[in-house]
Amino acid sequence: MKAYRLSRVDRDYEAHLQAWLNHQVKATKEQGNKQIPIFKKFNDFFDYEKRVKEIEKPTKKLTAQENRMAQAALIANMKGG
Repeated sequence: MKAYRLSRVDRDYEAHLQAWLNHQVKATKEQGNKQIPIFKKFNDFFDYEKRVKEIEKPTKKLTAQENRMAQAALIANMKGG
């Protein structure tokens, strides 16, 4: 039952995120006497290619602590623990 409730929270989160994104994509700014959209193209709102490249070639270097934690997790996984 706990897993079901947690999955419902995830679904609620996604619904609220969608509502927020719908609000953001309709955002406008004032230019003179007119309201113009902030995002003129979908790619201005969400750059798919950029996001894919970030995942394929991460540019963030791990900190020394993150690197040690990753090594510890690798060793633990190799030992089966």
